[in-house]
Amino acid sequence: MTFLRLMALLEGTSLLLLLCVAMPLKYQFGMPEAVSLVGRLHGGLFVAFNLVLFYNVFKGRITGGQGFIGSLASFVPFGTFIYKATVLKKSATLTNVSNNLA
Repeated sequence: MTFLRLMALLEGTSLLLLLCVAMPLKYQFGMPEAVSLVGRLHGGLFVAFNLVLFYNVFKGRITGGQGFIGSLASFVPFGTFIYKATVLKKSATLTNVSNNLA
């Protein structure tokens, strides 16, 4: 679960870098290589986040609904940050409570 939270943070950060740093560099300063570099990084992190997300669904660490919401969140700026802070935090809390009861 910790790795999934890290991937959510990295994917969200890469999207913000793409939108807030690389795109202005391309269109305002004529540096298209910024989008090329950051775009590849973001694409790789996007795919990796979704793979880690569905691996966690497969292993039963999160529900299918939580996985679907996480996948949708990866398309929206700040989406993975909100997903990490709400869904994953709630899921981690429930896991910790159930482990303590066992």
